[in-house]
Amino acid sequence: MNASITDFSSLAREIKTWGIELGFDALGITDTRLDRHEIHLMNWLAAGYHGEMHYMSRHGSRRSRPEELAPGTVRIISARMNYRAPDTTDEREVLGNRNLAYISRYALGRDYHRVVRRRLQKLADRIAEKTGPFGYRAFTDSAPVLEKALAEKAGLGWIGKHTNLISRESGSWFFLGELYTNLPLPVDPPAENHCGICRTCMDVCPTQAIIAPYQLDARRCISYHTIELKTSIPVKFRKAMGNRIFGCDDCQLYCPWNRFGEKSPLADFAVRHQLDAPQLVELFSWTRSEFRARTEGSAIRRVGYTCWLRNLAVALGNSAPTAEVIQALKDRQHHPSELVREHVAWALDQHGAR
Repeated sequence: MNASITDFSSLAREIKTWGIELGFDALGITDTRLDRHEIHLMNWLAAGYHGEMHYMSRHGSRRSRPEELAPGTVRIISARMNYRAPDTTDEREVLGNRNLAYISRYALGRDYHRVVRRRLQKLADRIAEKTGPFGYRAFTDSAPVLEKALAEKAGLGWIGKHTNLISRESGSWFFLGELYTNLPLPVDPPAENHCGICRTCMDVCPTQAIIAPYQLDARRCISYHTIELKTSIPVKFRKAMGNRIFGCDDCQLYCPWNRFGEKSPLADFAVRHQLDAPQLVELFSWTRSEFRARTEGSAIRRVGYTCWLRNLAVALGNSAPTAEVIQALKDRQHHPSELVREHVAWALDQHGAR
């Protein structure tokens, strides 16, 4: 690092300016102390709320102690990027039509890991032009990082009762990314909580996964069931899934603060392949090669083809019992995957058609 860099306050201001120029909507800086959040994390893991996400416990304290993940880290630059596309079909309209598939809005555009990570790297390059070589690592949901806790400490928003980060200016439809760095930058004040007595997110959750304010039991969460879980979806939650086949946005969709949410102007997050309001039957007819082709460069790819069919079978079981739906399910009755066959059988039973 350039020894002549002594005005870190000025550098911090420049970093925030550069970040906005690179497409981020806000940036903040914090230190590495996450003691309170570490206690919350350990209690959450001890209660088993992480379900089959065993990697959460394997990471130990690296998630809550940034200097263990990236030695030499003294500051974290936290960045926020809105993702809600302006051309998206209204979410309530899709959820209210049982023949359509609902896909979480964060997954409709290009895979956010690539988009955010690439811009973080450009930000690091800009910093290096000013300081010379410096220590850093860039992350966006790609390593054991308590990104929401760090963003809250950096002043980018507060963790709401649904455990997502909320901004007074932008709601909660945004991605987070971090630069862990050895630059001794001045830190920003943390954000204040503005949830008040509101419990809308808790009341609208289809599976009552928000078991208490700021406590999410992932084992009840539709996002967990449709994305993280690789085995059978518990029968008791299948009806509540409705037509949600990849994630669930209800706790954000009905949050009052999202009245102020801004749409993203970035082409990267524009809707791809018209997946904002697709027909369930059409998606269920995709072959494995079609699935791979139409989810290339998308976060949807991570669910895998078999679980994609599993999720769609449940949604079709909750759809209107048309001849087309029944036939689509029967066409998959003898699928090679036992997981798919089980969920198809359940769906046919819902229509009295097996």
